[in-house]
Formats: sequence, C-alpha cells, structure tokens
Amino acid sequence: MSELGTTSAITPLSTINAASTANAVTAVPAAPSAAAIAHFEAQFQFETDCADVFAALQSGTPGFVLLDVRSPAHFAAGHVPGALNLPHGKIVESKLSGYPVGTLFVTYCAGPHCNGAARGALRLARLGRPVKLMAGGVTGWLDEGYTLSSVEPEENR
Repeated sequence: MSELGTTSAITPLSTINAASTANAVTAVPAAPSAAAIAHFEAQFQFETDCADVFAALQSGTPGFVLLDVRSPAHFAAGHVPGALNLPHGKIVESKLSGYPVGTLFVTYCAGPHCNGAARGALRLARLGRPVKLMAGGVTGWLDEGYTLSSVEPEENR
C-alpha cells in the first residue's frame, strides 16, 4: 500500500501509451531531443548548484562573487560562508563599482520558494554583469549538509 492507501506498482513498459493525455504530465508531449539538449545546455549558462558553489569556495579561488540577496536580518541569521549581502532591490551600479565589469556574480536567496535570486540576477544582467543563480538557495545548501555562517564578511561592514 502506498501512503495514499492504494496499492502501487510500477507500470510495465508495455502498457505505457506514449500518446496518452490522461494526466498533466503526459498531456503535453516532451520536446524533441535536439530541443531538450539545447534547453538543458543553455540552463547551465544561467544557473549552478550548491555542490558546485561549495566545491569552488573550498578551492580558495572560486572565480565569482557570491551574493546573498536576502534582507540584512535574514543574512545575519545565517548565510553561505563567503557570501556578501546585497539585497536584490539594492543592486545598482554604484554598489558594484569595486568589481571589474567581467566579474561573475552568483546570486541566491532563501530557496526554491523565493524569487529573490532571480530578481537579483535580472538586475545584475540589466547592468551588463555576468551572473548565475545558485539553484536551491539556503534551503538547498542545508539539504546538501553544508553549514551556514553568522559571521559578517569585512566587505559588508
């Protein structure tokens, strides 16, 4: 029995109808392989994940500036070690003047339920800055088993 109280079994491959529109998942056909390849390859130009950010930070030369775009109060309560706090609504050119134009910024917020990282990334892109979003945000970071810091970086002081 599944959690919903019904017997669950894996559907045999022979009974799957590729043209089925019986549910929301199958109602819209999957994209052709070439389109899927282009989409997913392009996705990596726009985002990275917590594990890759962690590995880059551990290397000591990450090659990007990590921006926590949440409020100062949320940042102070716990943030990714090495991140700077710049709330997405305050991302303006004058705040970035200390970084060369080609500097890559990686934004994150609370998690998948928050669009602050996308808002921050959009502001950076509109300012002509290279940017990626860290998928998962703080929630993803914690899900990976990484710890948060409450120490404020010198750059924020």
